[in-house]
Amino acid sequence: MVKVAIVTGAGQGIGLAIAKRLHKDGFKIGIIDYDKKTADAAAKNFPENDAFVAIADVSKRDQLFEAFDKIVSNFGDLHVVVNNAGIAPTTPLDTITEEVFQKTFAINVGGVIWGSQAAYKYFKKFNHGGKIINASSQAGCVGNPNLTVYGGTKFAIRGITQTLARDLAPEGITVTAYAPGIVKTPMMFDIAHQVGKNAGKDDEWGMESFAKDITLKRLSEPEDVANAVSFLAGEDSNYITGQTIVVDGGMVFH
Repeated sequence: MVKVAIVTGAGQGIGLAIAKRLHKDGFKIGIIDYDKKTADAAAKNFPENDAFVAIADVSKRDQLFEAFDKIVSNFGDLHVVVNNAGIAPTTPLDTITEEVFQKTFAINVGGVIWGSQAAYKYFKKFNHGGKIINASSQAGCVGNPNLTVYGGTKFAIRGITQTLARDLAPEGITVTAYAPGIVKTPMMFDIAHQVGKNAGKDDEWGMESFAKDITLKRLSEPEDVANAVSFLAGEDSNYITGQTIVVDGGMVFH
């Protein structure tokens, strides 16, 4: 049986690491990204027939559904959807604008809802269960300074994950989330730059302001997160739903 996984935001960073790991686990990979150049470059990491690129802004429901249609038409099935795409603006309270608020929620929360809808459509069409895996964050488990808007979206994703887990369980669909900590990705370095700039410090100070509370005393590699998603996408997690797995080196304890 051909196993198929779709990963949004798979052009770089955590999304690309997840796509690589799921391919290693035996999945054909649907790469969804808003940037064609980045997505096409990511696809070169896979054998030609094992990855398929579709371009979409995940905040736009119709675009995302069209991307799913193209990928499923190419591979003929769908088993796992990883709603990974997101943005992370730094937002001290007095800097928050309607535009930043609306854009961040549209991408981070809207992308999870539309991606979950599209996954559900195809799981029903193929008459089998499946796995929906959503990107939360350590900042969606405990409030982080200057991340009101981003943190708000990631707390919301944990709630959506719990709700959908209850709604979709009767149809054999599990819904889980992963919450990365301080991961060495372009997005994280951008956040650190802004935090440092706001404090009149440098980028390294910005990263250390987040990293100082990591129990394992190292920043995360994207592969650390991909390993956890691999577990959630595989059979060993079949009895887990509604949960958010925190992959942060020991910053948040429950």
